[in-house]
Amino acid sequence: MISDILDSFRLEPGVWQICLRLLCAMVVGLVIGTEREYTNRPAGMRTHVLVALGACVVAITGQMLHFQYNSGDPARLAAQVITGVGFLGAGTILREGASVKGLTTAASVWTVACLGIAAGFGYYPIALCGMVFMLITLTILEFFQHRLPGRNQSHEEDYALDCVDVAAALTAIHDGAQTNRAQLREILAAKQEGGYRVTFRAAFHGAGAKKRRERFFAVLAANPHLTAVQQGKERV
Repeated sequence: MISDILDSFRLEPGVWQICLRLLCAMVVGLVIGTEREYTNRPAGMRTHVLVALGACVVAITGQMLHFQYNSGDPARLAAQVITGVGFLGAGTILREGASVKGLTTAASVWTVACLGIAAGFGYYPIALCGMVFMLITLTILEFFQHRLPGRNQSHEEDYALDCVDVAAALTAIHDGAQTNRAQLREILAAKQEGGYRVTFRAAFHGAGAKKRRERFFAVLAANPHLTAVQQGKERV
């Protein structure tokens, strides 16, 4: 019986097979999308379901065109989905200061599309097993990821800089923040006698946060465009 089912996948899919493949793709998108929805990510349940269903429809269409018109490789349409869905995933990526958020959700949208293609070609074990391992990655591995040594380190500091050239000072601040993976907030520049005073707050998160904060301060203190650098109550 199983061999008969597998043999049927090599033939043009019938209505029940199409519905079964779409249902499989919908389940994959629903399960992964529910996890993303629960964790309040940019792309949630409906987005993942639609991506999986769309990829599945494209895969089925490519297979049917192959059998009906002998159009060559049935995977050509599916290959365009893998490329095109990257633009949808890019919409979930956000940049906040020196950090980037949404990469995991973008990857989940792309992977759901791949699983939808597998379902569309009738490879149910690939689609369902891929869904299980994907869910493990998004849940269980996240639990361990947040418990890695140094993961939860966090240092936040206020800074005050005296300078003559505001543009050069801001360039030095942003370059130093990018190099040391710092998030900048509340950047203000005020004119004072002999130049300007620039104040801001920098936050350092993750492993090595303390060392990156020290390197950031040292880079600013050594910059020739800054006449004075204050970190907390310390002054150079």
